Amino acid sequence: MPEKKTAASLAKRLRESGLRLTPQRLAIYEELVSRDDHPTAQRLHLDLAQRFPSLSPATVYNTLEVLVERGLVHELGEAGDSAIHYDGDVEPHLNLVCTRCHRIDDLHDPALAGLYDGLAEQSGYQIRGARLVFYGLCPACQEAQS
Repeated sequence: MPEKKTAASLAKRLRESGLRLTPQRLAIYEELVSRDDHPTAQRLHLDLAQRFPSLSPATVYNTLEVLVERGLVHELGEAGDSAIHYDGDVEPHLNLVCTRCHRIDDLHDPALAGLYDGLAEQSGYQIRGARLVFYGLCPACQEAQS
C-alpha cells in the first residue's frame, strides 16, 4: 500500500491543484487520505465535527466534489448501501466490495501501474484514474454464511 501523505504534502497538492487552502478543506482531505475504510460524506462530517464544530455537511459535500473534480480523491459510488463512498488513495488499485456487509477493501498490485502505463502508451491518453471494482463476499461474511 502506498505510504501515507504528510499534512504539508497534502497542503501542497491542494495549492498545486488551484484550490485555496482552508483549515476545513485540509482537514477533510487529510482525514480521507489517512483512512482505508472508504467513508461517506456523512461519516466524514461526523468524524470531523468534534474538531470543527462549525463544519457543515454542505462544506464536506462541496469539498469532496471539488477534490473529485481535481483528481485528488475518487468517488467510488455506492457499495450496495445507497451511500456514495470516497477513496483518498488515487494510486492504481482495485476495490473489492462485499455485497453483504458493504465493506470496501483495496487490493494493490504492482502490475496495475504497468497496466496504466501500457494503456497510456498504446492509446495516447493521459490516464488520470480508473475504477476497477470486484463484487463478492468478504472473508467474514463467508465465514458467517457457513
